[in-house]
Amino acid sequence: MRRTFSFLYGAFIGSVIGAALGLLMAPAAGEDMRKQMKDRAKQMQLEGKNAAAARRAEMEKQLETLRAPRQ
Repeated sequence: MRRTFSFLYGAFIGSVIGAALGLLMAPAAGEDMRKQMKDRAKQMQLEGKNAAAARRAEMEKQLETLRAPRQ
């Protein structure tokens, strides 16, 4: 029981210290940071959609090749 309490206490203290350091060392103001994160999320979503579309086209081409009658 004591070991569990010590672990939870240490995790809590580490979280508080980490959050404080994160706030102190943040490279931009909160509003700017949120905008950057939102823009980056949109960019990553677009890249993911493009990659999925490219992979789908590649797989459809392979499927067409497999379905084509062999001669």
